[in-house]
Amino acid sequence: MTRLPRLLFVSAAIFALLACQKADSGSSAAAGDLSTDDQKTIYALGLALARELEPFHLDETELGTLAEGLKDGALGRTPKVELEAQMPKIQEFGMARVAAAAGEEAKAAESFLTAAAAEPGAEKLASGLVYREVAAGEGASPKASDVVKVHYHGTLRDGTVFDSSVDRGTPAEFPLDGVIPCWTEGVQKMKVGGKARFVCPASIAYGDRGAPPKIMPGAALAFDVELLGIGASQASEMPPGHPPTGDGEAPKAE
Repeated sequence: MTRLPRLLFVSAAIFALLACQKADSGSSAAAGDLSTDDQKTIYALGLALARELEPFHLDETELGTLAEGLKDGALGRTPKVELEAQMPKIQEFGMARVAAAAGEEAKAAESFLTAAAAEPGAEKLASGLVYREVAAGEGASPKASDVVKVHYHGTLRDGTVFDSSVDRGTPAEFPLDGVIPCWTEGVQKMKVGGKARFVCPASIAYGDRGAPPKIMPGAALAFDVELLGIGASQASEMPPGHPPTGDGEAPKAE
């Protein structure tokens, strides 16, 4: 299920759950009161909806309008617009907002990549990957067909951590040809024991689709990587938070 249709499904479920709450309206608690389990659950529903709304990039005024529609729908009030007529426009609106956000992110990403390429020791490869060795390793470098064991720390251009095996305290193990092209290319330049920093343009990371809610469409990503080993037995299942595989999000390595 794609992101926008899933939003409609989640919204419908929330409408139904809120409508059920009308029966308990006699115990009207003040807005923002989270003293009961039900109130906490309803607040969590709001957080869940906010996550699904992320592609729309709504401002505070727009969220107020959305809340008005949410209340009218959940409480069975006469709608102010014809829902069926607006349904196709919801998809169009969301896609336009995503495209606009991706364009803005791409501009900021270009500046981020330029600054990374200007750092001492940095090398910008033909793919757009900015590679910088932090500590030299020893021995052979892995091939794309190898399974590698790494520690990594992934951040957005503003330094926000979106994934980190370092923070989890558990190295990741994966086939090098099963991750995003940025990783496939960058790790092959390393030797065991070495550390490097990858700054990856969206074209070899998550592309124009991103990986909401953490990674925006068009986002450049930075990874601090330590290569711990080559050729370990492939795990039957990828560990949680493994580097992105691309599956539908970015092109896989050729």
